[in-house]
Amino acid sequence: MTLTGNWSYPTAIRFGAGRIKEIGEACAAAGIEKPILITDRGLAGLPITQSTLDLMDTAGLGRAMFADVDPNPNEDNLAAGIAAFKAGGHDGVVAFGGGSGLDLAKMVAFMTGQTRPVWDFEDIGDWWTRADADAIYPNIAIPTTAGTGSEVGRASVVTNSATHEKKIIFHPKVLPSVVIADPELTVGMPKPITAGTGMDAFAHCLEAFSSPHYHPMSQGIALEGLRLVKENLPRACETPDDLDARAHMMSAAMMGATAFQKGLGAIHAISHPIGAHHNTHHGTTNAVVMQAVLRANRPAIEDRLATAAAYLGIDGGFDGFYAFVGDLNARIGIPATLAALGVENPDREVILEGAMKDPSCGGNPIEMTEAYTRALIDDLPYA
Repeated sequence: MTLTGNWSYPTAIRFGAGRIKEIGEACAAAGIEKPILITDRGLAGLPITQSTLDLMDTAGLGRAMFADVDPNPNEDNLAAGIAAFKAGGHDGVVAFGGGSGLDLAKMVAFMTGQTRPVWDFEDIGDWWTRADADAIYPNIAIPTTAGTGSEVGRASVVTNSATHEKKIIFHPKVLPSVVIADPELTVGMPKPITAGTGMDAFAHCLEAFSSPHYHPMSQGIALEGLRLVKENLPRACETPDDLDARAHMMSAAMMGATAFQKGLGAIHAISHPIGAHHNTHHGTTNAVVMQAVLRANRPAIEDRLATAAAYLGIDGGFDGFYAFVGDLNARIGIPATLAALGVENPDREVILEGAMKDPSCGGNPIEMTEAYTRALIDDLPYA
């Protein structure tokens, strides 16, 4: 395999197969001597996690681990993670896993030294300046999925378990100091997770590309990210050990998370409350609602997506792009409806309220008024 590199945008990224072996060097570069590896329950006992702990141990870093992390991590998981960090006398975090593990790990590094509650740092205005920047511990990130791009993000999504709202918590120093992007770690992902996380990357790129805000660098990154997903996600689903496809999907995931500095939109604004109330997989939910959002946004994005379609080699302009999304979902096994995803009898008013409050609203190409959002929610594929 020839896909390898050392990148420093948006942070230092050690990319390539087998580079998990550099975990000791990565911790040293971040100034971490006694890390705790934070991941989710599903990964805790798997060989890739145990071998990573072995590498840490060999490097003199110990093998401390915390894995009490829910699929949609909440403030209770965060409190338990902080307690484990303090009890072990750690000086940094190894964030290991998919979006949930990475998000919770980054928050433990961020919140352990803070005195205010986590909700005081929601991504609203300049709330991030409330944090004591000197009390933030370093973290390095090692993704084991290719979708969320949390490894290159300056924020985490934390679910408020009392209100069932997903909150975006932001601070520039939440960004991992070093990323190890090793596609070999993603080979064991089950097909539904490969598909769902891959469509999360696609949604990030699509919404960033569609956002009306001005950010030409993100625009270009988003367009190329769409191409990488189009050409590699089916291969990764159908041939799990195709390392080139896995590597390109890891790139697409990081590109999507970098690009959405330009903004997200209605796909995420609707997916977040559905996931918070029904505990659905985030990327898969994005995929299920994607075509309804494309229909709603068509007046504002028809020409732009025609340009994207031409770049991607898709005939038919907007209609061709729309049909491609449906065909891709079907090919990789995305459920066709919310009911098939496990969403039974959803409260549309609750989804509406959550979507209207979601910060992703600001990047939608059409203003998410109550009338627009209600019509979109009514048009979702429920059953």
